[in-house]
Amino acid sequence: MWRIDLAAPQYPEGLRLLIYPAELAGNVDIINGLNHYIGMKTLHTADFIEFTVLPYCIGFFVLAFIITGIAGRRKLVNLLFFLFVGFGILAMVDFWRWEYNYGHNLNPDAAIVVPGMAYQPPLIGFKQLLNFGAYSIPDMGGWIFVSVGAVLVFCTVMLWRSRRKNIARQKMTGVIACLFLTASFASCNAGPDPIKTGVDNCCFCKMTISDNRFGAEIVTKKGKTYKFDDSHCILSFIKTGALPAADIKDIYLVDYCGKHELINVNKSLLLKSAEIRGPMGGDIAAFENPDSLSKTGEHYKGIHTNWIEISKQ
Repeated sequence: MWRIDLAAPQYPEGLRLLIYPAELAGNVDIINGLNHYIGMKTLHTADFIEFTVLPYCIGFFVLAFIITGIAGRRKLVNLLFFLFVGFGILAMVDFWRWEYNYGHNLNPDAAIVVPGMAYQPPLIGFKQLLNFGAYSIPDMGGWIFVSVGAVLVFCTVMLWRSRRKNIARQKMTGVIACLFLTASFASCNAGPDPIKTGVDNCCFCKMTISDNRFGAEIVTKKGKTYKFDDSHCILSFIKTGALPAADIKDIYLVDYCGKHELINVNKSLLLKSAEIRGPMGGDIAAFENPDSLSKTGEHYKGIHTNWIEISKQ
């Protein structure tokens, strides 16, 4: 829904806090470690009731948009407009309050105390906080909300300007809004998110992903992505059971050769060799092209395998 990016000389790859409807993600542990020095409270998903309420609010509006679009009634459009705008204002006020409390209520016994200094991130835009530059902007989910709100405003204005009740036009406008909403949410689950070497962190070991020949990614049925250094980290993460198997939509591995693009494990050709050493000790290289697998196999002696086989180990 939202993201806060932090940039500083000691973190050239940057730090990122991702705010999902039901949890915090990104470099939460690193940011909490830095916040400890300036006396800020640590960030934990369980501390925010918003993460319990927000998924239900989103579900309510999805259902409300669909019903309003199908019914094509003026009163429902007007009601939805006021509810959606009110929800947006309330959400931003709550977000500002959350940022204010964390940026101003500091521990006076912290290691670094700057008299009169507060560390409240910007509600939206840029703000300099000591040697950190903080950027606060909507992420994909936030832009979907903005786009849907723009369509709703357009529909509402058109209805207000209309002096005749044209049921056919109202239904067509509603259908267009529903199709736009559906397409927007569908785009959220389009596929994997390319791994950014030197920027993204591994969801298992928390290290920065450093080798573009390796890497792996899980995409959930809700469109959330989990990125990993290599085969060792993704297999270890899956075995922990932290993410239920029923929630996994697709798994991808980085192509060892070529442009190092993500390939679905069901279409990947794997070479397992003790001579192949991933960043975290993974001994598996993935290929999309059989010729690339053969050429690499001439240098690294090992066995040809597949994802099903290595998942059983």
